[in-house]
Amino acid sequence: MSADLAIQVSDLSKRFGKFVAVDRVSFEVERGEVFGFLGPNGSGKSTTIRMLCGILLPSSGVGRVAGFDVARTPEQVRQNIGYMSQKFSLYEELTVEENLDFFAGIYGLPGAQAATRREEVLVMGRLGPQRGVLARDLPGGLRQRLALACAVIHQPPVLFLDEPTAGVDPISRREFWELIRTMAAAGTAILVTTHYMDEAEQCRTLAFIYQGRIIAAGPPARLKANLQGCLLEVQVPPGSLVPALKALQAYPAASEVAMFGTALHVTLGSAQDVPALRAFLATRGIADAEVDPIVPSLEDVFVSLVTREAAA
Repeated sequence: MSADLAIQVSDLSKRFGKFVAVDRVSFEVERGEVFGFLGPNGSGKSTTIRMLCGILLPSSGVGRVAGFDVARTPEQVRQNIGYMSQKFSLYEELTVEENLDFFAGIYGLPGAQAATRREEVLVMGRLGPQRGVLARDLPGGLRQRLALACAVIHQPPVLFLDEPTAGVDPISRREFWELIRTMAAAGTAILVTTHYMDEAEQCRTLAFIYQGRIIAAGPPARLKANLQGCLLEVQVPPGSLVPALKALQAYPAASEVAMFGTALHVTLGSAQDVPALRAFLATRGIADAEVDPIVPSLEDVFVSLVTREAAA
């Protein structure tokens, strides 16, 4: 395993009886990299993370985290990682400071070092004024900061974040990601799952997983550039949205059609097909549609990849 690699995964699989939850997944995460893991619910994200955390034994393949084999040395793996999930899993009857002291003890930090790290993570998470507050009384954003502080109090080289900002307000999400970027800049490798596309944009590398397999991976800009065809946004009056959706789903030249808020996103072979699309909508009684080429978003890429895989 290269000294620059914090996570190395090769053909990692997990089967539960005949069900294949993770199917020969391979990827690498460098030190100081924020690596995004995206996929629908049930696609294998959490199962993969549980294997990499040394909690689940892989059925086959190899996974190495912080230089340790996840199957052969799971205890060493667990000592060298931090883990945080969307579900607040700290001790609500303990104060902020007591939670930090507890986790410092769990990770075996000596007294003086534990006290030093407690003060450092209190500053990092801007939790100093709340140090005596019970965890149950913290608002959502501060709870997440406390969970992160507990996950990194032992300064792990690798951090796993499983939908860490789910249900958190936008301002708290932005502040949380500032902490993530600071830790990555200091050399921590971070693997994060998220359903927020603005968060995914902040990852250096993204991997899309579907039905247990990685179907695309790369930097966000490259994934968007690789989206095939011409992407259009179709705006129609509110009462025409559903009829337009049904009409375009039956339009032979449209390879993909999806509803995005109050508009439709349609993929055609090229921009030269736009006049024919407008004419087609007019024949269906939708003559006042606004059709404009747009730059693909990560959500467009995600929908396109999943749609193609589901149809394959």
